[in-house]
Amino acid sequence: MRVLGIAGSPRQGGNTDILLKRFLEGAAESGAETVMLRACDLKISGCLHCDNCLETGRCSVDDDMQKVYPELEAAEGIVIASPLHFMGISGQLKLLIDRCQALWARKYVLKIPPLGDTRERKGFFISVGGRKAVPNLFDGELSTIKSLFKSTDVSYIGSILVPEIDAMREIEKYPQQLEQAYDSGKHFAAGY
Repeated sequence: MRVLGIAGSPRQGGNTDILLKRFLEGAAESGAETVMLRACDLKISGCLHCDNCLETGRCSVDDDMQKVYPELEAAEGIVIASPLHFMGISGQLKLLIDRCQALWARKYVLKIPPLGDTRERKGFFISVGGRKAVPNLFDGELSTIKSLFKSTDVSYIGSILVPEIDAMREIEKYPQQLEQAYDSGKHFAAGY
């Protein structure tokens, strides 16, 4: 199994990066090949809404997103991590997801597999938010992530959502969360 990790945090080595790396380590322990992309390291512009993808299934913008599409297609598992920013995902990750409009067009307009074939794929989400735990804290993020997965025929398997963590590397003080990420990665790659 090939597992693609997409780090959405603009802060390299931050809390979501740490949890994502633990998840990928667990997946590797179960025999998965793992790859990680950092959204903030990619030069991705916003969707231009030019509608080229509605006719071709391809995005007309030639930037680093052209490196992301093949990674999405090659993956059997996709795990996305983002800190909570104003009740949603990070801006860097949102640019990447918005550019998946071409994949949406493949599925819903052109009626072809959005990721090039009909292999079963599964997805997972990791987020950390500095706010106190309140009802629906992560709903904005989950709505975006679940929409992406549905549009790309990726089955949403689950998530790790951690409130009240904000300081750089603070998650390292919570070994149970690190273990949860590792175990989730193992189960994700091994199958539920």
